[in-house]
Amino acid sequence: MDASAITSWWISHDTLRVLYLLFLGQIVSFTVALMSFNSSLIANLGVDAPLTQSLFTYASLALIYGSILLYRRQKLQVSWYWYLLLGFADVQGSYLINKAYQFSSITSVTLMDCWTIPWVIILTWIFLSTRYSLRQLLSAAFCVTGLGVVLLSDTRVGSGGGSKPLLGDILVIAGTLFYAISNVGEEFCVKTNDRVEVVSMLGVYGFLVSIVEISVLEVKSLEYIKWSTNIVIAFVGYALSSFMFYTLVPFVLKLSGSTMFTLSILTSDMWAVLIRIFFYHQQVDGLYYLAFAIVVIGLIIYSVSEKDCVPVLAIKEEDLNPEYQVLPDTITSSENSSLAV
Repeated sequence: MDASAITSWWISHDTLRVLYLLFLGQIVSFTVALMSFNSSLIANLGVDAPLTQSLFTYASLALIYGSILLYRRQKLQVSWYWYLLLGFADVQGSYLINKAYQFSSITSVTLMDCWTIPWVIILTWIFLSTRYSLRQLLSAAFCVTGLGVVLLSDTRVGSGGGSKPLLGDILVIAGTLFYAISNVGEEFCVKTNDRVEVVSMLGVYGFLVSIVEISVLEVKSLEYIKWSTNIVIAFVGYALSSFMFYTLVPFVLKLSGSTMFTLSILTSDMWAVLIRIFFYHQQVDGLYYLAFAIVVIGLIIYSVSEKDCVPVLAIKEEDLNPEYQVLPDTITSSENSSLAV
C-alpha cells in the first residue's frame, strides 16, 4: 500500500479525519504560540521594529511559493489589486499586534486575539451573506465578555505585565480587525482558487507594503538597534514560525473552515500562559483564568455550532479544485507582468 492510498484511507474515515484535523490545528496553535513568544522576546530585548519582523516572513513566502507559481506557468486567477488589499490588511494586522508587545504581556495579547471572532462574524455577515444561529452569536458574546475581563485585569496596577497594558489591548483590538479582513479574504480565496497562488501573492504584496511602511515608520528604530545573537535568533525564530503559520492556515481553512482555526487560537492561549509563567517567571493575575474560562466556553459553543453556519453565496463544488491554466510558450507582455508580480 503506497503513501497516497494510506492517506486516502485515513481521510475516508470520519473519526480519523477529525483527529487528523485536530492534529493540524495543534500544529497551527504551536506556531501561534511560537510567534507570540518570539514577538514578546524581541520586545523585551528592546527592539521596536514590528514591520521588520514580518518583512522576512513575507519575503520567504514570496520567494518559495512564488517560485512554485512561476514554475507552473499559471495565470493569476484573482486580480492583482485584490491581493494588494489582502496584503495591506495582513501587514497592518501584524504591525499592530507585534507593536502591542511593547506595551502589554504575552497573555493579554494572545487572549485579546480572540477579538478576531466577532470581527469575522460581522465581516462575513456583511460581505459573504453568511447567516449565524443565535447560539453562535451568544458564543461570540461570551468571548467578548471574557475579553472585557482582560481589560478589567489590565486596569489593575502591575497586573498586565507591561508598561501600558491598556494601550497594548487597544492595538490588539485594532490589529484583529485587519487580521479578520485578511482571514475572511484568504478563506474565500483558498476555497475558490489555488492555495499556492494565494500564499505567494500574500507574500509578494505583503513584502512590498512592508518595505514602504518601514521606510516611513521604522528607519530610525532600525538605526538604534544594537544587534546581538539573541536578537538575531529571535528574528529568525519569528520568521520560521510565522512562515509555518502562513503555510498551514490556508490548508486548514480549506479542509475545515474557521472551526479548527478557532480551536487553534484557544490552545495557543494556554501555551502563552505557560510561557509567561515558566520562561518569564511572571505572576498571572487571577482574572486571566476567569477570562480564559469564559473565552473557552464561548469558543467551544462557537466551534460546535459552526457547522450550522451556511453562506447564502454558496461555493460551487467544481470551484474547490480549479484546474491549472498552463500558459503557452509565447507569453504576452501583460501576462508576463502579472506573473512577475
